[in-house]
Formats: sequence, structure tokens, C-alpha cells
Amino acid sequence: MTVEGDAATVLVVDDSRAKRYLLVSWLTRAGFDTIEAENGAEALALVETGPIDLVVLDVRLPDLSGFEVCERIKERNPAMPVIHVSAHAVDVVDRAQGLTRGADAYLAEPIEPEELVATAHAVLRYYQARQRAELLAERLAALADATVQMHAAPNFVRLLEAAAAGAAEIFKSPAAVIAETFDGDCLAGVVAGPDAKPRVVPWVVDDTGVPIGTTVRVDEPAAWGRIDWPAGDTVTVAAAKLREDLAPLYVAVPTATQTVRTPVLVQLAQAVASAVEAQRSFDQEHRIAVTLQRSLLPRRLPEVAGLDLAVRYEPASAQTEVGGDFYELVMLEGHLLVAIGDVAGHSLHAATVMAELRHAVRAYAVEGHQPGVILDRVNELMRTLLPNELATICLLQLHPESGRIRLASAGHLPALLSMDGRVEFVEQPAPLLGVRAPRPPDLEFVLPAGATLVLYTDGLIERRDTTIDDGMAALAAVATRVDDDLDQFCQRLLVELAPPEIHDDVAVVAVRRR
Repeated sequence: MTVEGDAATVLVVDDSRAKRYLLVSWLTRAGFDTIEAENGAEALALVETGPIDLVVLDVRLPDLSGFEVCERIKERNPAMPVIHVSAHAVDVVDRAQGLTRGADAYLAEPIEPEELVATAHAVLRYYQARQRAELLAERLAALADATVQMHAAPNFVRLLEAAAAGAAEIFKSPAAVIAETFDGDCLAGVVAGPDAKPRVVPWVVDDTGVPIGTTVRVDEPAAWGRIDWPAGDTVTVAAAKLREDLAPLYVAVPTATQTVRTPVLVQLAQAVASAVEAQRSFDQEHRIAVTLQRSLLPRRLPEVAGLDLAVRYEPASAQTEVGGDFYELVMLEGHLLVAIGDVAGHSLHAATVMAELRHAVRAYAVEGHQPGVILDRVNELMRTLLPNELATICLLQLHPESGRIRLASAGHLPALLSMDGRVEFVEQPAPLLGVRAPRPPDLEFVLPAGATLVLYTDGLIERRDTTIDDGMAALAAVATRVDDDLDQFCQRLLVELAPPEIHDDVAVVAVRRR
């Protein structure tokens, strides 16, 4: 359909050259562009290939009836209006048949020029309004899909990709979406069209003078480079700014895609702004939580004669809330205290609970208590001061010279013992911290020379698509070989067992007796 304000193109179909001349003359003087065809086959071919807005169609043609031609046009182009004209089929039955088989108007000759022109304008007005409504409905549906995809994006880059792809699908054109991350990096999601793959690139934009709210402006394509805009067109840009202290974001599309008003572009910019602000807030909380976790974990490992020590801690990926995994390694009165634990939940709150438990374990250990007594006291502390929290922990004391270990667990995954290519899990079923229930006595055993003990949290072995037994079997398979470099061994555990997108914190502690 012709853009509003441009001349509409009318296809005149009649086998009489004189009659075509009259119809074309009247329509041309009224401001229409015209194309001519003298039979039905030629008319159908032109409809398939040319930009036509209206068909003025004689009922009697040499090859096909006008009724049949109209039906075929409507089958392929339901939104193309057709006006029948006839000097012969003029009675009520003919007019009824023409309208029933798809025509939008039926004029019987003799036809007055004013009547033809007025009918053409009336039919086009209806179809232009219908097309605008259908286009708006289609764009709003695509906007809803894009909004869902943006809010489901796992990180800032994916959000920009979803926003750019959504804009391209809404407007069937190239698009660019520019926004600033929580860290202040300006990035753009750009896409060449609705069928192209979006990509994210660094961007620089002058955001001075952008007011709070959503504004629309038209710029030259050169101002929005890195994308091939349609030749001869400008770029319409919607800028959205939620707060004075926040950088604005921009959605840029070709101006030819816009109507007189730009409600969908404005709504898209507002939807992107909402998703970006949510992602920024989440990234900020995640950064705070990760910083808190790292600050509360041991800064360095103790140096213990006769032992090799290594740890790995990986926070959940940026799209996931941070959890409460922790570990501890410290020498106390000739024994190495080793602890690893996991607070239930994923949030900044879980990280703060983790800090309280770690300090409590250290405090009771300094008092000289055995592992089981330490867990009993930490459990009472949790039940009194943190009654709604749950946590798991594995705690042991290791005498470096003899290799003797005294171990207590509170619902934590079993430690793994690896030696000479053989592995076994050190099982000690026990209730979680935060639960009042009898606790088994401490488990005592000797770590043989050359053996490696591995403690870990569930993020290393749990997967959404497999059972925990499968995860433990995979861990056992990988741990049959322990690298000479214990740090390298811990890193290999993460590489081979943890998924690329870590959805839970992962902590690993490895102790090898030389």
C-alpha cells in the first residue's frame, strides 16, 4: 500500500482502448498514477509484480471474466481493493455477483468522472485505514514478543541482542539499540534486518541534552554508523531516559518505517528502558554480593609442611543470583582446619548468612572444640539467631604429620578420596544446620601418603538435566587422575564438570598428603 501522502497507483483493466483512455484520463487528472492492462492474464501478472493500490476492472474481458480475475486477486492479495465497471452486466444480479465474489464497489456505465474518482478515494480510504490497523496490530504483537525476550535475557549482551532483533522484526528493517551497562560501557545491539543475526558492538554517542522521558528525533544516517541504513532515507531515533543520573538509551530505525505518529517506537524504547534498568539493578546487586563473598573468603592458603593445598571458587554467572558457598583453611594448634559449606538460597542475604556461619565456625574452632561439637554449637546459633535459615557444611581437622582426620558433616555432599587411580566417597549422613536432630559421632580415618581429599559444593556436580548420582559418578571419573599441580587439578574439575554458564556457586578444596 502506498505511504500516506503519496499518489496511489491504479491498475485499469479493460479490453477497449477507448474506454481505458477515458478511465485513465479521469484518474490521472485526479492525481492517481495509472497502469493499463487489456485482459485478465495481463492484469494478474501486473498485480503479482507491481506496486498497485487499486484495480479498476471491467467485468467482460476477452480471456477471463472480471469476476474470476477479481477472485484470483483477492486470493493472493486480500487487502487489494477492486472496483468493477461494466457497460453490459448492469442489472442487480450482476452487481450482486460482483460484490459477492470480492469486489469492493460496482459501477455501471455510463460512469461520471466524479463518481469514479469519489469511489476510488472512498475505497482507498477504507483499505488504508484497514492496513494501518493491521500494521499496528502486527507491530504491537511483535512488541509484546520482544518485551518478553528482553526480560528473559540472561545478561546485558543478550538483552541488547533481543532488543535489536525485536526492533528489526517490528519494523521489518535494520535497527540499532544503544544502552550503557552498569559499569558505564556503552554498547549497541545492531542488526541488518528481521532475518539477520544481531551482534553487539562498542558504541559512542553524545547524550548531552537528552531530557527525562522519551523523545523522538530524526538524524542523518552518518550519525548512527556501523549499520547499512537504506539509501536516501534518514534515521528516526527514540531516546529514553528514566532518571537524571542515568545515561539514556536509544532505539534507531529507518524513518520510512514510521507513520505520522510513532507510538510503537516510543513504546519499544520504554520497554527497552525498563529491561535495561532491571538488568543494571541486578548486575549491581550481583557485583556487591560477589565482592562481599570474595572479601569474606580466605585471602591466602596456609603453608603446611607435608601437605599440598588448592582451592577454586567460582560465583554463579552474572544472570544468576549469587549464593552462599564458602570454604575455610586455617592452622590451629598443629591441626589444619578445613571447612566447606553452602547456605540455602541465592541472594545477597545468603552471602551475609554465609559470612556469619564462617565466622562462627572459626570462633568455635579457636576455642579448641572437635568438629562435631563445633557443628552442634553452630547449629544452636543458627536456630536461635537465624531460625529460618538452612545450610550444609563439611568440617574436618587434619594432623599433617600422621594424616589422621576427624570429620563431621551437616548434610553436605560426601568428600572424595583419590589415590593411585582409585576413588571412594567418605560418607557421613547427618542433618543440615538449622534442624534439631541427633548428629552422628565424628568420623575418624587416615589420609594415606600420596592420597588427595576433595571437598566441593553442589554447584560442581548438580545439573538441571541429570541426577545428582550422575554428577557424583562424573566427578569420580575425573578425579581418578590427580595432576601433579593441585591447582591445575582443581581447575580441571571446573572445566570438565561445571557448565559454561554456571547457575550456582562452585567451591572446591583439595588437600593432598605428600
